[in-house]
Amino acid sequence: MNKFKATITKIQSVDNLNIVNFDFGGQGLSMMSLDLNEKIKVGTQVLLTAKPTHIAIAKEFSGDISYSNQLDAKIVEINNGELLSSIKLSTGDATCESIITKNSSLRMKLKKDDKVLLFIKASELSIKEVLSC
Repeated sequence: MNKFKATITKIQSVDNLNIVNFDFGGQGLSMMSLDLNEKIKVGTQVLLTAKPTHIAIAKEFSGDISYSNQLDAKIVEINNGELLSSIKLSTGDATCESIITKNSSLRMKLKKDDKVLLFIKASELSIKEVLSC
C-alpha cells in the first residue's frame, strides 16, 4: 500500500460529504470522504494511502483530466510480469508503486528515470493514520 505523509490544509463539507485538501511536500492532494474522524482538522498531519492499482501514470501528458491528484514523479524501477507491470515511483519524499498492464507499460515505452505524472482519484485516496493533532 502506498503512503504519503501530508498536512490537512482545508476541509469543505456539505451534509455528509467532505473534500479534504492536503499539502504533500509542496504539492496539493485532495480526498473525498463521507465520514471524518473528529481528529481530522486543518493543520493535522496524516498518513494518506492509495492502492497500487488505483495509481495511473502519464508520460508527456498535456491537457485537462478529472483526476484531482496529479503528482510529478520519476520511475525508479520497472518489473514487467506476464500480464502486469509494477512501476516504482519517487515523488516528493515518498516512493510508491503503480500496477498497470504490461501492454500499457510497453506501449508507453516506460523506462527507469523517466519523468511522469501520477494520478490518483480523490475517491481512491484515504487517511490511514492521524500522526499529529
